[in-house]
Amino acid sequence: MITFKSLFVPLALGALLAPALLAQRQPETLERRALSNNVIVPQTGTFTAGTQGVQVTAVSVSVKIVEQTATTSFEIKLHNPGRRMAEAEMLLPVPPGAVIGAFDFDGIGAEPSATLLPIVEARRIYNDIVRRYQDPALMQFAGLNLVRTSVFPVEAGGNQAIRFTYEHVCDANGNRVDYMLPRTEALSYALPWDISVSIHSTRSISTVFSPTHTLDTTRHGDNKLSAKVADSSKRDPGPLHFSWLLGEGVTASMFAYPDPARGGGYFLMVAGVPAKADESAIKREVTIVLDRSGSMRGEKWDQARESVLQVIASLRDGEHFNVITFSNGVDSLFKAPQARSKDTEKAATEFLNALRPNGGTNIHDALVEALKPAPAEGTLPMVLFITDGMPTIGNTSEVDIRTLAASHNKHKRRVFSVGVGTDLNAPLLESLSDLTRAAPTFIAPGENVEVKVGDITRRLKGPVLADTLLELPRGEAGGTRVLDHMPSLLPDLFEGDQLVMVGRYLDDSPLTFSVRGNYMGAPRSFDFTFSLDQATTRNAFVPRLWASRRVAQLIDQIRMAGADTSRPDQIDPKFKEVVDEIVKLSTEFGILTEYTAFLALEGTDHSKRGDVNAQAWNNLQQRGQQQRSGNAGWAQSSNAADMKRQGKENKRNEYVNDKLERVSVGEVQQMNDRAYFKKGERWVDTRLVEKTELKPDETITLGSDEYLKLVERLTALGREGTVAVKGEIVIELDGKVILIKP
Repeated sequence: MITFKSLFVPLALGALLAPALLAQRQPETLERRALSNNVIVPQTGTFTAGTQGVQVTAVSVSVKIVEQTATTSFEIKLHNPGRRMAEAEMLLPVPPGAVIGAFDFDGIGAEPSATLLPIVEARRIYNDIVRRYQDPALMQFAGLNLVRTSVFPVEAGGNQAIRFTYEHVCDANGNRVDYMLPRTEALSYALPWDISVSIHSTRSISTVFSPTHTLDTTRHGDNKLSAKVADSSKRDPGPLHFSWLLGEGVTASMFAYPDPARGGGYFLMVAGVPAKADESAIKREVTIVLDRSGSMRGEKWDQARESVLQVIASLRDGEHFNVITFSNGVDSLFKAPQARSKDTEKAATEFLNALRPNGGTNIHDALVEALKPAPAEGTLPMVLFITDGMPTIGNTSEVDIRTLAASHNKHKRRVFSVGVGTDLNAPLLESLSDLTRAAPTFIAPGENVEVKVGDITRRLKGPVLADTLLELPRGEAGGTRVLDHMPSLLPDLFEGDQLVMVGRYLDDSPLTFSVRGNYMGAPRSFDFTFSLDQATTRNAFVPRLWASRRVAQLIDQIRMAGADTSRPDQIDPKFKEVVDEIVKLSTEFGILTEYTAFLALEGTDHSKRGDVNAQAWNNLQQRGQQQRSGNAGWAQSSNAADMKRQGKENKRNEYVNDKLERVSVGEVQQMNDRAYFKKGERWVDTRLVEKTELKPDETITLGSDEYLKLVERLTALGREGTVAVKGEIVIELDGKVILIKP
């Protein structure tokens, strides 16, 4: 193995040097040398002149951040399936200002070396690869610098490991620090990346937010945390973006995206609360309502009973609880919630052990019993409502039960509904939570009830900010400057929790939000003023997340009306505009659901909006309104619960289908802030799909001088990735329709 050779340039000096000067410090031969027959680009794949090239089999990334300085270390594993030794080199797109730390590889070969190329030279190499392989994938990195390595061997049938490190200073915006790891947005790139992160700061770290990937985060005190990309997110396309907020108490920051076409733009505000609440945190009062109908017999009942005891055991001193069970009738452990103690815990254990599941499902009366008592003074009252069935006894009207939660909940209890299995009214449970500042949880058949309820209990630990109210920015005349913000009803925030709010703003002057509520047991107000000077099209996740939540909100209006709507032959007039907006947003942003997936089918004629709307309505009515139980009802409510609270992009347009399988829509590609539908071998800008005749104003050949000029223009707009899909591409730019041909 080659001795590890450091090519580290001191960061304090390197950060001050222009990329071109850094490149000049490296060997000229490496910079201008002809490309190898095997070019490895970990972020997007391999390019080879042979029939069987070197393959990337694994990528592991470790990111260590101290204050604003990030050290990013790669280990890339390769395999040569051929019968001859293959020579390869690696190209690594890196953020502006990056400084090479170290590079080495296994095996025998020339002394390892790497050079940092400035953007102009990087673009020249990208274009060479585009011309040679007719593959535009690298153009999505045209706005980044590039590291080029020396040639290294990969033995026939053998493996190779490449290790590389670079450092850069993360961007800061007020109390927020941002990190970005380049990676392709192409859906076809399915190699999972193992990514771990550690952050050290002299200031308290309030919260970590990623709009692109799910992070599993572990705290190590106020000033240090570690995180890793969750298994479910390792294949998510696109660069990894994450940010962390610094400061005590409630902290907040804003991402903004300008929209010159409509004026104003879109915003995403993320707010965090302390990761660990002290003894002054609000006490909880938890009423656990447990279904003991006949369908709960067996293992399901045993798990549910143990989960209830687990919830009680997790309560802190001074917190209260009650247990209510229901079947044909309703039985309550106490007349009103009692403080947790050894005696009350023992009483709960004896009460649950004496019960046996039988009878029907009286959801209405159980909810009445749970909402009726006055809560203990100084507590946050919440209900954990666990059921596996539909209402069959007493008042079974979905509308009446929803009204009970919305209008007859005078003590404002939060109803966290837990649906076990699929034989239940999923929209009902969904609405019980949505109407009361809570969130629903749906447990799939075969999942462990005790484990899932335990997860909910941990999430609801340590209420920090309750009864939250939001005062929106107003203009001088008193009119609102923010539209379509979601969520409209703010949830309570618990230890380590975060609030993600999206919306639209109307002009470019600063926005001031006031958040008021019960903070740590006392009334408190927090004011946040955000400048829109750094609004950028590179914050493409902002309008996409807004559109996704808006579509979910509109779908919800139609689904919930299904509780008292008979099937009409035509679109209900009151929903005509709602369906039209769902189709419009789905098309513009490339955000598809189980109701609009047909928009990506080859035979869909987008120019016939009436036909398209009718099909969308048919899906929403037949499935969204009519299918309220079983696998279909469960899947739709599970999808809706995720979508209404979505804080991470869903670029694959994944959802759970009627077979409880995760599926995705592959004929839609989101690149930067644009989206494309695939029509035959051509990708068409979603803003053009409704045109009856798509005649280009200009045709540009891939790799030509005109193509390079186009890439430069797109890079300036933050949209270089819009030319990075294979095949013909039709885009709209500066009012012109442009066809890009291989």
